[in-house]
Amino acid sequence: MLAAVGMFALMDAGLKTLSAHYPPFQVAAMRGLSSLPVVLAWALWTVGPMPLLRVRWPLHLLRGALGIAMMASFVYALKRLPLSTAYSIFFVAPLLITALSVPILGERVGPRRWTAIAIGLLGVLVVLRPTGAGVLSTAGLAVLVAAVAYAVSAITVRIIARSDTTQAITFWLLALMALGAGALALPDWVPLRIQHGWIIGGIGIAGALGQYTITEAFRLGEASLIAPLEYTALVWGVALDLALWGVLPDAVTWLGAAIIIASGLYLIRRENMHGESVHAEAEHP
Repeated sequence: MLAAVGMFALMDAGLKTLSAHYPPFQVAAMRGLSSLPVVLAWALWTVGPMPLLRVRWPLHLLRGALGIAMMASFVYALKRLPLSTAYSIFFVAPLLITALSVPILGERVGPRRWTAIAIGLLGVLVVLRPTGAGVLSTAGLAVLVAAVAYAVSAITVRIIARSDTTQAITFWLLALMALGAGALALPDWVPLRIQHGWIIGGIGIAGALGQYTITEAFRLGEASLIAPLEYTALVWGVALDLALWGVLPDAVTWLGAAIIIASGLYLIRRENMHGESVHAEAEHP
C-alpha cells in the first residue's frame, strides 16, 4: 500500500508538470493511454481476452465517464494548486464513499459515522477558506468534483466486482478514459513535445504499478488496516511540492488536512467495528 501511494504521487507530479503545457482533457487522455499497454499485457497474461469482453457494459461506460470527469478536474486543479493542497481536499473521498453507500448500496450508516462525515466536510471548508491563500476557487472546487466522481466510481466498482474481473475493471476504465478524453481534447489538441516523452512514459509505468500494488494490498490485507495508509500521500505531496516547485502548505491547510484525516481514520475504525470497508478499489486520480 505504501508503494502504491508513492507510485500514484509520482504519477500526479508528472500530471502536474504536463498540466502546464497541455489542456486537462489531453492530459487525462495521455494518462489513460500511457498505462493501457502495460495493463492490457497484464490482463491478457493473467486471465486472457474473454473476461475483458464479457462485462457489464453500462456500468463500465458510466465509470469511463466518471473517470474522464475525475481526471480532467484533478489535472485542472493541479495546474493551479500545490499537490499537498489538492490531496488535502481529495481526502474527503472516503467520507463521500461512505455517505453514498446509503442511497446507492442501501448500507446503514449510524449517527457517529454521519458525524465523522460532517466533521470531515468541515475540514474541507477549512482548506477551501475564502481568505488567506484564496483556495476557494475553481481549482479547489475542481478537486471536490474529482473526489465526488472518484467516490461514485468506487461505489460502482463494488457492484461491478460481483461479476467482472479486476483486470476488466482496470482495463476498460483506462481505455474509455483514453478514448473519451482524447475525443474531447481533439479540438484543442496541442502537439506533444519530445522532451515530455519520458514524463508520459513515467506516468504510464507509475500508474500501472500503482494500480497493481493497491490491488495486491487489498487482496492480501485487511482493508480497514490498509486504507489509512492512503493518507501518507500528504507526505509525498509536501515532499514533491518542496523538491520540484519550492512551495509548502500553510498552517490553515495543515489544520484542514488534520481534521479530514482524523475524521477519515475514525470512520475507518467504525467501519472495521461493523465488519465493512470504506475503501473500494477504483482507479486513483
